Amino acid sequence: MAHPTTETDDITPGLCEQSRALIRDVLERIGDKWSVVVICQLGDGTRRFNELRRMSEPITQRMLSATLRGLERDGLVTRTVHDTTPPRVDYALTPRGVDLLGVVRGLAGWAESNAAGILESRTTFDAR
Repeated sequence: MAHPTTETDDITPGLCEQSRALIRDVLERIGDKWSVVVICQLGDGTRRFNELRRMSEPITQRMLSATLRGLERDGLVTRTVHDTTPPRVDYALTPRGVDLLGVVRGLAGWAESNAAGILESRTTFDAR
């Protein structure tokens, strides 16, 4: 059965390519180990920078800053600066970040449940 064409059919390939690029970019962001760690740490509530750093060791200050900036840029984390001396900065998950937290915790649970089998498979593979 032939599908009728519309004016939007000319636009669709470009939109699909943009969508694929965005999906790859988002998966790259949330797939890196520090983003997952930070999202999980913020899952229990608002945290200050140094608190996140201690909880996420051995992350460096530079890497934590970059990770938080990326998560904030994607709308997963909020950064609130309080007008105090010294300045106090709090980080928290946005509703989108909370939604992602469920996925991240599910993935972490799967990894934990399957860790022994994965290690066994690696040992078997490496022995070949």
